[in-house]
Amino acid sequence: MKRTISFLFFILSSFIINAQEIISPNGKIKVILNLPDKNAVHHLSFKALYKIENKFTEVLSDSKLGINRTDEQFVDNLHFVAASKSVSVHDTYKMVCGKRQLCENFGTEKTFSFKNSNQQPINIVFRVYNDGVAFRYTFPNHLDSKVNIINEATTYVLPDKTSCWMQPYDISYEKFFPLNKTDSTTNTEQVRGFPALYKVNEQSVWTLISEANITENNCAAKLTNLKNSNQYQVTYPSSRDNFQQAGVMTTLPWNSQWHTLIIGKLSDIVESTLISDVSDPNQLKDTEWIKPGAVSWIYWANNHGSKDYKKVVEYVDLAVEMNWPYVLIDWEWDVMSNGGDITDAVNYAKSKGIKPLMWYNSGTIWLDPTPNDRLLTAEKRAKEFSWLNKIGVYGIKVDFFAGDQQDMMTYYIDILKDAAKYHLLVNFHGATVPRGWARTFPNLMTTEAVYGAEWYNNDQVLTNKAAAHNTTLPFTRNVIGSMDYTPVTFSDSQHPHITSYAHELALSVVFESGLQHFADRSSAYESLPEEPKEFLKQVPVAWDDTKLIDGFPGEKVIMARKKGNKWYIAGLNGKNVPQTLLVKFDFMDKGDYNFELIKDGKDGQSFSSEIIKIKKGSTVKIECLPNGGFAGMVK
Repeated sequence: MKRTISFLFFILSSFIINAQEIISPNGKIKVILNLPDKNAVHHLSFKALYKIENKFTEVLSDSKLGINRTDEQFVDNLHFVAASKSVSVHDTYKMVCGKRQLCENFGTEKTFSFKNSNQQPINIVFRVYNDGVAFRYTFPNHLDSKVNIINEATTYVLPDKTSCWMQPYDISYEKFFPLNKTDSTTNTEQVRGFPALYKVNEQSVWTLISEANITENNCAAKLTNLKNSNQYQVTYPSSRDNFQQAGVMTTLPWNSQWHTLIIGKLSDIVESTLISDVSDPNQLKDTEWIKPGAVSWIYWANNHGSKDYKKVVEYVDLAVEMNWPYVLIDWEWDVMSNGGDITDAVNYAKSKGIKPLMWYNSGTIWLDPTPNDRLLTAEKRAKEFSWLNKIGVYGIKVDFFAGDQQDMMTYYIDILKDAAKYHLLVNFHGATVPRGWARTFPNLMTTEAVYGAEWYNNDQVLTNKAAAHNTTLPFTRNVIGSMDYTPVTFSDSQHPHITSYAHELALSVVFESGLQHFADRSSAYESLPEEPKEFLKQVPVAWDDTKLIDGFPGEKVIMARKKGNKWYIAGLNGKNVPQTLLVKFDFMDKGDYNFELIKDGKDGQSFSSEIIKIKKGSTVKIECLPNGGFAGMVK
């Protein structure tokens, strides 16, 4: 009898050691961590599950964990030491711009401690949220000499035959998110950039993979699958010609970035703030000077327009006409002529009550566009930013970064810190995707890292793909942070676009960006009918709340964003055929409201406007042209 009891105790103990669960506060998401057997070693793995109708569905299959340094490996040689108790993570914070002003960081955290075969420690920290999972590696011991962290074994294993929307990796993150399906029998070689969206088989559950809280002691990663199209390994960037280091050089203790998986319904993905939730809190004591806003932008219609003082004046006047607070003076302002120089242009903007922003080349990759070397060192930044303060400039756009290596992460953060000292807003272009810095440094207003309207200048691909692409971005790139797409263009640049005027108007709401650069010619905005023109004069760029009403990547999207006591509603038809979009007002408070709707007219270059009486629970059917859309305001 005693032997039987002892044997059962051994079996129970082994089970407890071999599988540990962490469950979200609402009980809908569960992580199972598979640990090495007691006194044995093998690789670590975890899987994630989501509850649908009281049954857990596997959204991430058994996925390998581990990380390597040049001096030590922590992959297949780990001994389990201990697991902490589950603790609650719960705080609230405010964002200057983004999906909502007030955010809640609410999850369950558990830390697992291991030692490798050389008795060197490593911890893996898991957090399980109501809308996802985050985990990171930590080296807890102290070491003043630097170690080189070279790669991870972390591999996300997606269920077979899963629909995926992932962009091919590019250092500027300017690619499409094509739809593909995983197939475990197909060997491929693909490198994908974050974020990566997938829908689990035929289930109504989605996952978006990304990462957050990059510091100076991290590089940014990407996803690589070399064997099976459903297995994606977290991969560090290769060295560059002028930066030969691989991985990360750091002293200890050290934390990796947070690896994130946003999980749930499609609305959970779109509305999630997980990326900022796990990022470091605001490091700026004073944020009152940070003001999101709309920007008149010269480059799209006039590629070299910032060389021309009179063109800059035209766009200042446009900002005045449209009630937009900012004007961006883009590249080549250092050789401005035709009636004035950069100081004259800044003074003219200020005289009209418009706040000027100015473009800079980061000085790290493509050096032809000028000015190209004014920010590379702390000394140069101090000199330049002091001058910008002196002449009255409110922010900078920094372009053409060299990649995702550790030196670039440090450079981004140094720019944000130094710009904050001089009360300068920041827009990163030709840059990595957002990884939570907008919470830590709220003067980061937006980041490009998107195949945006600027590409109408470069080739004709966007002409036929824009509508589907625009209805994919709200579920992928824009989920993880502000997106400088440079939207709302009615005329044509070098290559035409076939999205309707109402589709273009809707982008002002569907796409979120702390600085929303309206890109078209001044004549295009000035000639708009009264209703869309007034809409663009008052549409906010920073929001109190965000709701996804309906949508599917590449097909359609309907977004609702709140500012004060008003809701702004906009929808896009991603198809090249007519489509009826249904707006369900379930999210409204009780009461009677007017829905001031602007939609497609008789053709793609006209509008139709009407006011519809609605209340909570109302449904409005809106007929959209091919590649069409609508925008409106509820008050």
